[in-house]
Amino acid sequence: MYEDLIGRVEKAIEASDRWAETGWPIAFGSRNVSVPSLKEAEALPRTALFRREAINYWKQVRLTGADAAASGRKAAAALKRGDLEMAIGALYFCRYQEAPFASSANTWTKLYDAVLNKAA
Repeated sequence: MYEDLIGRVEKAIEASDRWAETGWPIAFGSRNVSVPSLKEAEALPRTALFRREAINYWKQVRLTGADAAASGRKAAAALKRGDLEMAIGALYFCRYQEAPFASSANTWTKLYDAVLNKAA
């Protein structure tokens, strides 16, 4: 019944779980040094003034992505049961969790809107 949406949610879960690995363009420090992932942040020289800021940012991304993925798993399970209302609630929470990084992550908002359209 919701196979298409389930597949999209599962892809979003995978993406969300890997936000800190796959990363996105972002710069730190007064010279706007590009640090597009947690791996790159951890590889910065210990003398880099913005190293801690970059690592903390990407660790927060990792935690937020994991939380959003957990909510996404609840949405997928709800869709598999045919419970669209529960899936909408879980996806709303995914979208809410993604909000601080939404312009870069762009994972959950479109999916949430698609599920709302399906419900309409």
